Amino acid sequence: MSDPTPTYTSAPRHKGVRTVGLLSIIAGLVLIVAGAATWWVVTDQLAAQNITVSEDADWFGGDQVNGPLTAYSQAQIIDKHALEATGGKTYAELEQDDPLRETAMNASFLRASLFTSVVAYGVALFAAGMGLMWILMGWSLRKLTT
Repeated sequence: MSDPTPTYTSAPRHKGVRTVGLLSIIAGLVLIVAGAATWWVVTDQLAAQNITVSEDADWFGGDQVNGPLTAYSQAQIIDKHALEATGGKTYAELEQDDPLRETAMNASFLRASLFTSVVAYGVALFAAGMGLMWILMGWSLRKLTT
């Protein structure tokens, strides 16, 4: 009579799976480095502009714009100031010959630039987060084959 206890053997080594795991880890490291570099470049460029968040902003009043939260806060207060200056009208709502249209236009451009930096921070953080995920997936694949 045979022994009813099942026997388990370790998983065979699969060179292809280990290679994919290693490539995933390398890709993850590249994504983390790219995300960190992007974050640093955007921070450096924002700081070089010497922008200070307006004192009457809801958040970070008086702080230097050098990160996603201060950039967002300054963009919000620019909108508030522009709407106050134009009587609550946006660039598109002002008549073409209205001298306040240039004020609204400049405010819109400044806000768009600040929001672009906020988006760049988000993409950098996403890249770094995905890098971490790729490293964990690669590590898992390699562990499965040991």
